[in-house]
Amino acid sequence: MACNATDIHLSERKYILDLFKDTGMLGCAPVPTPMLHNTKLSSTKGISLGDVQSISYRRLIGHLIYLTNTRPDISFSVNHLNQFVSHLTNEHQLATMCILHYLKWTPGTCIFLHSKSPIQLKAYSDYDWATCLETHKSIIGFSIY
Repeated sequence: MACNATDIHLSERKYILDLFKDTGMLGCAPVPTPMLHNTKLSSTKGISLGDVQSISYRRLIGHLIYLTNTRPDISFSVNHLNQFVSHLTNEHQLATMCILHYLKWTPGTCIFLHSKSPIQLKAYSDYDWATCLETHKSIIGFSIY
């Protein structure tokens, strides 16, 4: 299928390769899944990270959250790890490295929107401001079709 000038490729290949360089994981081995199905994370399991490691980890999670816009395949794993940014352990760090190994498996994956396609991209979102009874945090949901 030939590409048209109005076809859109949503890809972050260069961003991912820069992320590998920044984390020193350019030569990491690829894996076929972003997180093992039996991964059980908690805020108490594992050894707490130091301040320098915590800052680096939070920065990496921020980069991965950005990637979820064009890589919905990592959304669940990244959002799951994002729940623990206030209680970081080495277990969370290992799970995050697994996501990087997965990105090494699929660095060029993109979302392709063909200009002649009858399929339309639609997104809906909703939020409830500070309504979680336990944490008083906002509850946000979205759906993309």
